[in-house]
Amino acid sequence: MLERIARTCVRRRGRVVLAWIGVLVAVNVIANGVLGADYRANMSLPDSESREVQRLLETASPNRTGVTAQVVFEADQGVNDPTVRARMEELFRSVGLLDNVDVTSPYSPEGSGQVSDRAPIAFAELQVKDGDWNELTALGDKIERLGNAVDVPGVRIEYGGEMFGNFEMPESEALGLLAAVIILIVAFGSVLAMGLPIGTALFGLGTGVALTVAISNVQAMPDFAPQMTAMIGLGVGIDYALFIVTRFREGLHAGLEPEDATAAAVDTSGRAVLFAGMTVIVSLMGLYVIGLDFVRGLATGAALGVLVMMVGAITLLPALIGFAQRRIEVTTFRGAIGIFVLTVGLLLGVLLGQALTVLVGLVALAFVVVGSFTFAKPLARAIPPRRAKPRDEQLWYRWSRVIQHRPWPAFVAGFVALVLLALPVLSIRLGFGDTGNLKEDQSPRRAYDLLAEGFGPGFNGPLLLATRLPSGVSQAQLGRVTSVLQRTPGVAFASPAVTNRRNAPTAALWRAIPTTSPQDAATTSLLSRLRNEVLPAAERGTGMDIAVTGNVAVQQDFSTYLAGRLPWFFAAVLTLSFLLLMVVFRSVLVPLKAVVMNLLSIGAAYGIVVAVFQWGWGASLLRVGGAPIEPFMPMMLFAIVFGLSMDYEVFLLSRVKEDWDRTGDSHTSVANGLAATARVITAAAAIMVFVFGSFLLESNRVIKLFGAGLATAVLLDATVVRMLLVPATMELLGDRNWWLPRWLDRLLPRVDVEGSMAHLGPAVAPDAVPAGSVRTAGDRRDLVDESV
Repeated sequence: MLERIARTCVRRRGRVVLAWIGVLVAVNVIANGVLGADYRANMSLPDSESREVQRLLETASPNRTGVTAQVVFEADQGVNDPTVRARMEELFRSVGLLDNVDVTSPYSPEGSGQVSDRAPIAFAELQVKDGDWNELTALGDKIERLGNAVDVPGVRIEYGGEMFGNFEMPESEALGLLAAVIILIVAFGSVLAMGLPIGTALFGLGTGVALTVAISNVQAMPDFAPQMTAMIGLGVGIDYALFIVTRFREGLHAGLEPEDATAAAVDTSGRAVLFAGMTVIVSLMGLYVIGLDFVRGLATGAALGVLVMMVGAITLLPALIGFAQRRIEVTTFRGAIGIFVLTVGLLLGVLLGQALTVLVGLVALAFVVVGSFTFAKPLARAIPPRRAKPRDEQLWYRWSRVIQHRPWPAFVAGFVALVLLALPVLSIRLGFGDTGNLKEDQSPRRAYDLLAEGFGPGFNGPLLLATRLPSGVSQAQLGRVTSVLQRTPGVAFASPAVTNRRNAPTAALWRAIPTTSPQDAATTSLLSRLRNEVLPAAERGTGMDIAVTGNVAVQQDFSTYLAGRLPWFFAAVLTLSFLLLMVVFRSVLVPLKAVVMNLLSIGAAYGIVVAVFQWGWGASLLRVGGAPIEPFMPMMLFAIVFGLSMDYEVFLLSRVKEDWDRTGDSHTSVANGLAATARVITAAAAIMVFVFGSFLLESNRVIKLFGAGLATAVLLDATVVRMLLVPATMELLGDRNWWLPRWLDRLLPRVDVEGSMAHLGPAVAPDAVPAGSVRTAGDRRDLVDESV
């Protein structure tokens, strides 16, 4: 089937490319022009203490539900200066006239506690009816315009709350693409061979991100979901195209016609691409068992990006190859210089502005056009190809032999290095970021800092305590709870109890301000003491059941909820990986080894993330502060890295297995397999490292965290694991690598991930191998590895 698809796409390549252009344009018009984005992170837990309090508050005070925001202002002359007060009261009246907004002014009796006694700072609290992302951001823009009209010397106004945040589409993919261009040029030695994976990935990137934007209207997604889709889609898209183009060039070197080589490439490496892509998607869909809407939204967006790249690799890429054909092997001086000028221009454009990018791009285009004329004929000469080295002179073959001669030192060194890197994960603290993690040039971050300066660091994370009131509860009993809260270490302020009505109240609410910031570990400890020690003692004998909510409590409940499900999720993913690899390689020890090494590499990546983003080691270089790790990060990182590592696992071990089936020599097969695949794996991993690493330049802390985690995990997996631990352990295990009980061999289905190389014909077909074995390109892959 894949062969027929490839041949059809080659023969009708013009229609295929036009169809992809049409899909790209249509999806972007619908997503960005018609529907728009509707990002929202639904943080509702199925059952938790904070959720129960929220339900109680919604019942007792239905007008106090929705989104909370603040208009924070600082006045050098004092917030009670007559001019300042007059203009600010006018502003608050104007904001209160907007639809769905209730304002509590600091100048009203209800807002008397909203004026700082330690600095000339005050704030108005806004209660906004919950709506979709577009409505809230549009309302935030209106409020900011009203505030900007207040022109009083010495008065500074900031806007607190996520509805005032400025979502920025990622720009760092450009640097990832530049890195991919350079890596592919070095690896392939061909401009066209570089351009095909890049072009395919760009089509997939534009389509996948637009689909994510569109689906945000029907499924809850956080505002960084498109960035996640771009990050993962771009990385896997270039890699998948890289594997297929590599196999296509192999076919050309074997003497096939371009169409036959394309069909062979898609029918062999295309199968591995589909297997790897489906593995990533299945692992991402496993996140649905977590049961949280925003996690499902992230999984859906990332899976869409991978799916689009898979489809592009087996349809768009063959069409583009059909245009390139044998010219993929030829690179002229003109083309190389043009790409160099364009690459430098793009880099300068990213750093200095888009106008320069356009200018240098036009210069590069003019250079190529001028170079086409006869007076520039010397530039049209082809660059001589590289000399192919014999197998035993290749770097990776010699490296494998070094490892195989000293397997124990290599194994111990790699194992100890990964374990040491993973040690910080033992102190991981899960929690959510807030507007205090935004860039300092954003108004919500400045409002956050003003509130902390004027009212204390805990003011940005108040704790709300509420209870249903049984009949007979007296004011003295409520006052006793207030006194206990005020005497509790770690509480800076506790309000008197506020009841939902004066006569026969049914609910009471307290507000407690911690002495520490929302992300401080001491605040989490305070929450735990309130729930487990302070409140049970204070409510004893009253019939009350006081529960705690607020952002800190909700986030802690989320962290506890997700942490409790992590082991089950990890177990499911690792079990799936073990079964898949056991079916593919018909071995027990190979998949077991892969599972253990996956845990080691991911654990090391977790450790580096904790050291940087929680402990703050080197955080100043990334412009982030030490804070808890987002609780959904471990499971998202695990799901993604698992799928990506399966890609490299299959690519390397399938070649080793082929040599083993043909020769029965476990030592030589490891060296041959590593030599045949190391260069492609290294290029693919380097692209992912740079693509993921480029997201460290983004302003969003969550995106930085994901970029660091993914880049580190891929780097460790492709170097320490694939190039050190795999050859060392396979050398130590020897023939036992491929041990499989006979009864299990009869039960397992036979899966041929790499397909058949019969397309190459009898002259170049690989030697006979036992029926049912996993087969790849045979020795013919050596040709392309030498050319890459």
